[in-house]
Amino acid sequence: MLPLKCRAISLSLGCLLLIIMTITTSASAFAFSGGGTVSSTITGGSLTETNAAPTINNVTLNGLDQTLTVAMPIDISDSTGSGAGWNVTVTSTAFTTGSWSLANTASTVTAISASCHTNSTCTLPTNAIKYPLTIPADATAPGAVKLFNAARDTGMGQVDLTPTIVVAIPANVYAGIYSSTITIAIVAAP
Repeated sequence: MLPLKCRAISLSLGCLLLIIMTITTSASAFAFSGGGTVSSTITGGSLTETNAAPTINNVTLNGLDQTLTVAMPIDISDSTGSGAGWNVTVTSTAFTTGSWSLANTASTVTAISASCHTNSTCTLPTNAIKYPLTIPADATAPGAVKLFNAARDTGMGQVDLTPTIVVAIPANVYAGIYSSTITIAIVAAP
């Protein structure tokens, strides 16, 4: 608190020096001395895969071989913090009406693009899988194959995969409603 004689409207040089000394003395009472170490534990989360329901267009037979494109976006979340890498596997049942089926080799992945999900600072995955890749199919889904992988120290964060899947429709196919069950899974390690 300033002395009473410095509260007057006109400040003298002595009062000004007293005010500066008072502020300097008060400020030093809040100064920190030395340093300190802070630490925080960052705990790893999980490795998950989600995908939207696949979409496919209808086709009208025209006497020629045709193809259909299947859209099947896959979201990968690697919040493990391990950098261990991961891989996505795929298998399927054959496209069938119940009476007629497409070939077990009808579905092929021609390419896959990868990007960081919105609001994710991801490490884009380094993929070693070669395309085109035939998706295995049969009346009962056979063993899965690797669809995409992330090498060690890649694919961390949330990654959006967009595979391009093409289904071959031969000109001599029977008309009908064909369906297939595609199974996607994620596995730790490339």
